[in-house]
Amino acid sequence: MPLQLETARLMLRPWTESDVDAHRALVAERGDGMPSIEHNRRMIEDQRAASALTGIALLAVIRRDVGDFIGYCGLTLGRASVDEPEIAYELFRRVHGQGYATEAASAVLDAAITTGRKRLWSTVRPSNAPSFRVLEKLGFERDHVSADDRGELVWLTRSLS
Repeated sequence: MPLQLETARLMLRPWTESDVDAHRALVAERGDGMPSIEHNRRMIEDQRAASALTGIALLAVIRRDVGDFIGYCGLTLGRASVDEPEIAYELFRRVHGQGYATEAASAVLDAAITTGRKRLWSTVRPSNAPSFRVLEKLGFERDHVSADDRGELVWLTRSLS
């Protein structure tokens, strides 16, 4: 998977040290508090290391016209596998409803297709209606429901062939 993708409005690129503070703020929007700088630096290093091993990555999403970090999108092992990875994205609430998630995820989907993979997964909490809309636009379909320590989790999948 290319580690840099561009769309009409976005650039998706590998994480850099300059993303730490913005990513901390994004994580804080979840309501679980602000992660430490050191925790975030480790997360970025873990992402880089995972990408080097797997060839897939979660990428920072930057608006091309403004140059600001608005979230991340990409492929991850998550709850899936290298052969059938999980597409994941998270954007600041202030940019929701502007089509950025769909645009970024569409670019990642196109990149995944070029790798020869046969299927992608995604997992979404039942209350996350905006993520369901994005995934449905991209052709994902519900597969099954499971649970983890945080509650119910809906699994969606999309064939790439």
